[in-house]
Amino acid sequence: MSKPVIEAYNVSKLYRLGSIGAGTFQDALKRRWALMLGREDPLKRVGEKELMIPRDHPQAGPEPNTFWALRDVSFEVREGEVLGVIGKNGAGKSTLLKILSRITEPTEGRIVMRGRVASLLEVGTGFHPDLTGRENIYLNGAILGMRKREIDAKFDEIVAFSEVERFIDTPVKRYSSGMYVRLAFAVAAHLDPEILIVDEVLAVGDAEFQRKCLGKMQDVAAGGRTVLFVSHNMNTVRSFCSECLFIDAGRATAGLPVSAAISRYMGLSPEHAATSVDMRSLPRSFAALGDSIRFTRAELLTDRVTETEDICFGLSLTAAETPPGLILGAYIGVPGQRCLGVAQAEVPCPLKPGENYVRLTLKGGQLASGEYVAGFFIRDCFRDYDYVREFLPFVVEPAGTGDWTSYWHPSWGSVRFACQASAEEGRPESEPGCSGIPSSDRSALP
Repeated sequence: MSKPVIEAYNVSKLYRLGSIGAGTFQDALKRRWALMLGREDPLKRVGEKELMIPRDHPQAGPEPNTFWALRDVSFEVREGEVLGVIGKNGAGKSTLLKILSRITEPTEGRIVMRGRVASLLEVGTGFHPDLTGRENIYLNGAILGMRKREIDAKFDEIVAFSEVERFIDTPVKRYSSGMYVRLAFAVAAHLDPEILIVDEVLAVGDAEFQRKCLGKMQDVAAGGRTVLFVSHNMNTVRSFCSECLFIDAGRATAGLPVSAAISRYMGLSPEHAATSVDMRSLPRSFAALGDSIRFTRAELLTDRVTETEDICFGLSLTAAETPPGLILGAYIGVPGQRCLGVAQAEVPCPLKPGENYVRLTLKGGQLASGEYVAGFFIRDCFRDYDYVREFLPFVVEPAGTGDWTSYWHPSWGSVRFACQASAEEGRPESEPGCSGIPSSDRSALP
């Protein structure tokens, strides 16, 4: 087994809330003396509220107004691995990457890094705004310890990848954020670092450039280099990363399989999964829906959803009106990203005044394994009565049938299209634009 490229031992980082410097050494002594005596800060402005973190807060530090951004984080990454670092906003991901990039030092603990590190943490990191794109490429190469002839050999490739050829001799302070990111990533990825650290900054680029960057990072990892990748796009994490580090409130869980880490991130692990949700207090998609028909509760009735199994939802609702021809529907999407599609069916019988309970079943075999979220609506051909989006999470697990046709790669998306293949002798006579219908049968078309 290869030697770890990154080793972190009980890494912690303590920050102090509020102002750090007092302005003068005398003021700093006054502030420190007042703190020691338990008195009010003599430099506090009139009406200024003191920032306080509760002492029972899990990230509270040893002194007032201090908190642990990271606490006892330990992990290791081996050569050629792609480690996904995921967690909610404010969990400590960026703090960890700044420590690994040597931008800041840990308060406690030790980190061993073997190899050159290139990092892309935020727009403009490592670039001097008054230097041109060309000059910043050489500046970054020099910071990484490369010789001029090594940078010369990579220069044309960097410029071509970044797609800023026309502006390479323009000061980067005049670049757009997208141009900034394209050049910064091209520099970080092409200057042969042993360790590449990429934060969510790639979200600034357009979709085509993001695909280009992911392809380049895969090439970097295939070449035996190590990549640390932070993203809130779980589809990207699933298809790109080999292992995950999950951070929550400054504490990390290392060595998680990608699927398990994503489930924890989405709050969809068995101990956190919500199978029933009270809908009465949920915000509605439209303000003018009214109260004549309202959902009150939604629940997932299928205990364990697999790719081949039907998905059954139970919906409670109250009705002040009982119009005929109601249509019940489910909105299915990927959490925080996009709508995959809508399933809808006519309610078989009119609702009765008061409480009602209906079921909606999605046929199995249409969704690939992964995390999803459902919302529901009820309407007729004239109006929407109620519509609530993205509130009921559920997980579709692999079917595990052993049939090769059931195999699904995460990069293929989330929807399975139903199809069948048939063998025929010879190609039927048809003309372009006729959907493959034999010419002898076209006269029968309406």
